[in-house]
Amino acid sequence: MNLNIHSPLPERKDWRIGCVGSGFIMSDCHLVAYGKAGFNAAAIASRTAANATACAERHSIGTIYESIDQLLDDESIEVLDLAVPPDNQLEIIKAACARGTAKGILAQKPLGSNYAEAVEAVEACEAAGIVLAVNQNMRYDQSVRAAKTLLENGTIGDPVLATIDMRGIPHWMPWQERQGWVTLRIMSIHHMDTFRYWFGDPERIYCTTRPDPRTAFPHTDGIASYILEYANGLRAIAIDDTWTGPAREGAPADIGIEWRIEGMDGLAIGDIGWCQDPYTTPSTIRYATKGDADFTAPAWEESWFPDAFIGTMAQLLTALETGNKPVINGRDNLNTMALVEAAYQSSEQHRAIELKEITGA
Repeated sequence: MNLNIHSPLPERKDWRIGCVGSGFIMSDCHLVAYGKAGFNAAAIASRTAANATACAERHSIGTIYESIDQLLDDESIEVLDLAVPPDNQLEIIKAACARGTAKGILAQKPLGSNYAEAVEAVEACEAAGIVLAVNQNMRYDQSVRAAKTLLENGTIGDPVLATIDMRGIPHWMPWQERQGWVTLRIMSIHHMDTFRYWFGDPERIYCTTRPDPRTAFPHTDGIASYILEYANGLRAIAIDDTWTGPAREGAPADIGIEWRIEGMDGLAIGDIGWCQDPYTTPSTIRYATKGDADFTAPAWEESWFPDAFIGTMAQLLTALETGNKPVINGRDNLNTMALVEAAYQSSEQHRAIELKEITGA
C-alpha cells in the first residue's frame, strides 16, 4: 500500500528563498532539508551577522546580509523563510508586507505569541497579497502522513479514540523565559495540529497543566494533558510530559513519543523518532485491520527532523505555482492557534473551552 509519506514537490525548484534566522532550526533542519530537495536558499540574514555568515558557509548560500531589513529590501527574493522567536515574528511579517515584494512567507509555529498576533499576521499578509504558510512540520512526519492515508482510504474505519503520549525532554530556548510559557505553544501545538490534520476541528478542549519541576523560570504549562471532543463522539487525548521523571537527575530514562488511532475496523500505532538518539531516527508505524493475522509494519529511511521540512516549504512553493492555498495556510492555522489559546483558558478556568469562544465563529 502507498502510504503517501513523501510530500509532493513543486515543478520549479529555483524559487529564490530568503532565510531569516541562523539557529538550529534553520541551519540543521530547514537548510539541510532544502539541500536534499534541491531548493534555492539564495540569501540569509540574522540578528547576529557572524551567525548568518557561518550558516551561509555551511550551506553554500551566496548572499549574506548584515541585517534582516537589508534582506527584506532585496526585491529578487520571492519567498521568505522565517526562523525567529515567536515574539519577533509579527514585526518581520509586517515589515515584509509593507514592502510587498515577496510572493510567499513560510512562518514558524507558533504564528505569534498568542492568537491575536496570529490574526494580525494573517490579515497583514492577506492585505498585501502575500501567501502565508506555517511551518507545522509534524504534519510531514512520515508516520503522521501514513496515518492520514489510513484514515482517508478507510483502512482502519471511522476513528473512535486517538492518543498522543509524549515523554520527552525538549531543548528549551532562551527566549521562552521572557514569554513565560513552555509546553503548550512549543510541543503541544504540534500535537493539536496533528489531531486537526487527522480529524478536523474539535468542538471543544479540556486541558490541565502544571509546572515542570526541571524548568527553573516561572511558567504554568510545563506538563499538559488535554482532551479534544468531536461532535461525532471521537475523543483525541494527549499527555505532553516534559518531566518524564528524574531522567536528568540520576534515574533511568524512558523517553519517547507514541501515538495511537483506534478505528471501527482497525488500529494504527506509531512512534515518533524525534526524541530518540540520534534525532534523525525514523518514525515508525504498525497497523492492522479486522481479519489480519498480524500488524503490517512498513519502514523508511527519512525522519521527522530534518526531512519533514521539505514538505513545509514544498507546500508553499506548490501553492505559489498553482494559485491554490497552501496545505498549512495561515488562515487555517488560526484554528490551531485558537486551540492552544483555548487550552490555556481551560487550564486557568478549570472548564472545557469551545473553539468558537476563541475564534468567535
